[in-house]
Amino acid sequence: MRHVSVAALLERRQLPDAARVVVKVGSSSLTGPDGRLDPDRLRALVDVLAARRAAGGQVVLVSSGAIAAAIGPLGLGSRPRDLATQQAAASVGQGLLVAHYTRAFADHGLRVGQVLLTADDTVRRTHYRNAHRALQRLLDLGVVPVINENDAVATDEIRFGDNDRLAALVSHLVHADALVLLTDVDALYTGPPSRAGSRRIERVDGPADLDGVDVASRGSAVGTGGMITKLDSVAIATQSGIPVVLTSAAQAAAALDGQDVGTWFAVTGRRTSVRLLWLAHAAKARGRLVLDEGAVRAVVERRTSLLPAGVTSVEGEFEAGDPVELVGPDGTVVARGLVAYGSDEAPRLLGRATSALRAELGPGYDRELVHRDDLVLVRRRR
Repeated sequence: MRHVSVAALLERRQLPDAARVVVKVGSSSLTGPDGRLDPDRLRALVDVLAARRAAGGQVVLVSSGAIAAAIGPLGLGSRPRDLATQQAAASVGQGLLVAHYTRAFADHGLRVGQVLLTADDTVRRTHYRNAHRALQRLLDLGVVPVINENDAVATDEIRFGDNDRLAALVSHLVHADALVLLTDVDALYTGPPSRAGSRRIERVDGPADLDGVDVASRGSAVGTGGMITKLDSVAIATQSGIPVVLTSAAQAAAALDGQDVGTWFAVTGRRTSVRLLWLAHAAKARGRLVLDEGAVRAVVERRTSLLPAGVTSVEGEFEAGDPVELVGPDGTVVARGLVAYGSDEAPRLLGRATSALRAELGPGYDRELVHRDDLVLVRRRR
């Protein structure tokens, strides 16, 4: 099988020829009805991924399931709710999970490398570069990276969502040609799959195709995300030039073979720089700049830099170079950017022309609050 990097214009039928694919599997796809890790389900997935590797393609696996893997061994009745027990369960379960993967891939003559990531590894630029180098080297050595959030020490990741967002960021991090999201439903439907009249959506070419789609239902009892978090991760990937297939683990082989299963999400934007992707999706905002209507139009419609004259107030504490949110008068976030002044300096600049600031405060105070090269618009799914 010939493999080439075809990400920019990749279509479903070309997926078998994609050189590098990120596959994300959720907890519900790896566990049985009792919430315990099901080795047979895990091995079935590994068989599919090993076949992909045997055909010459590279695979990066983002796997949930650490906390779920510990539910049985720790004698827990269900997924723990308090943070301390979640962290303890993750510590126990991660070792169990990677041991299963190690044995299952070894049966195919493949080695795995465990990579545990936290928010800092996608937020801080130096960490991001280090993670990229480590993953690239693992792939060069023929290793299958098995990635999970480092839930034993993390806090925000456990509280807010699952590995879907991480998988989208990892896809960009490793320059993947496609992202395959495996979940407990076989596709995106127009409504809950159990509802009469709901139908599978075969393809999504942009946000408008999701108008009227009911995605409010929660995920499974052993996972943390629902369809909303998956669509958020889809947006991260497709807006940065990476197409996505969403389907069930049972259809993983068919999906990787380019068959018409699940839902195909076409690319909606170009591959962007790591810095702008980091700013748009991974950076934690340290504060907010409230813009007047004129500044909102200038930033959003004319794509200009943000000048002090268009800002009415400052919220939060931040230093120069920190990421901040740019919000309109009604509080709607319209952009994110790296601010040129700290929160101690910015307030005295607001509402004033740069020429006046230069005359009163001297050279250096006539620069933008946020330069357009350090600014990215926020696109929200309707």
